[in-house]
Amino acid sequence: MVWAAPFAERTPFPEDNPLYAGSLPAAIGPLSEKLSGHDLILVVGAPVFRYYPYVAGKYLPSGARLLHVTDDPNMSSKAPVGDSMVSDSRLFLQSILPLINQKGGGNSLPIKASVPPAASEELPLTPDAVFEILRPLCPEEFVLVEESPSNVADLQRRFKIGKPDTFYTFASGGLGWDMPAAVGLALSERESGRKRPVVAIIGDGSFQYSVQSIYTGVQQGAHVIFVVLRNGEYGILKEFAVLEETPNVPGLDLPGLDIVSLGKGYGANSTYAGTRDEITLAFKNALAFSGTSVIEIPITKKLNKLLG
Repeated sequence: MVWAAPFAERTPFPEDNPLYAGSLPAAIGPLSEKLSGHDLILVVGAPVFRYYPYVAGKYLPSGARLLHVTDDPNMSSKAPVGDSMVSDSRLFLQSILPLINQKGGGNSLPIKASVPPAASEELPLTPDAVFEILRPLCPEEFVLVEESPSNVADLQRRFKIGKPDTFYTFASGGLGWDMPAAVGLALSERESGRKRPVVAIIGDGSFQYSVQSIYTGVQQGAHVIFVVLRNGEYGILKEFAVLEETPNVPGLDLPGLDIVSLGKGYGANSTYAGTRDEITLAFKNALAFSGTSVIEIPITKKLNKLLG
């Protein structure tokens, strides 16, 4: 089985591969539980591990050993458990593959549960419903950028990344990187001649960190589509408050934001879309438009579990 490390900023393994088992949870106890039943854990090119909320537990399941392969001595020194080898990841894999004996029969692959349809007619839409609508509308070749932390699980279910250099996000929860990165990626697509559109999924809170990126995208003629999910709250911190049993944290509501007006103020092709038909039309128009677009989509305030 192959898991992605917590908060992976790139796609480390094809998510449409039958061996892919999903992303590991970003907490000590749940991560260890996810790896239970295995006696050897190999971490290649990723830290051991990025944790977010503190949930107590063993770093590794009983009886398991961990080997960490990294080209970053600093990351090796920070690993709280296991043995580390400072090495180029590609060279390590090329060297070790001929030494691995293929396991015959009885090798059970991860069970790939089918993704159920979303309740896409109930308004406001769930993030899952929005992604269910958007995914079939995307062209075969596009770049996905994500900074909507409270909706990552839904996004990963609907957008399976199977090609390299098609997905980018922030690492370790740092907000504000993805909007300027999306503009830069769009400019790179134009300069390289690939001309893939860049689709940036942004939460309404994350949108405020680097909103001026829209102006750069407009002025540079970058083909980037900012899909802004507006729930009027800082969802990820509310989910954190539920986990930590600290209700009623002040300052986590974001009422009165007018995403469309903000986008128009910077010169972007900006649209409000609240229904399936409106989202479909707005996204198709944004794909056909060669510049920068902003699509504001209201979503439900229902919170997800922080650790899935």
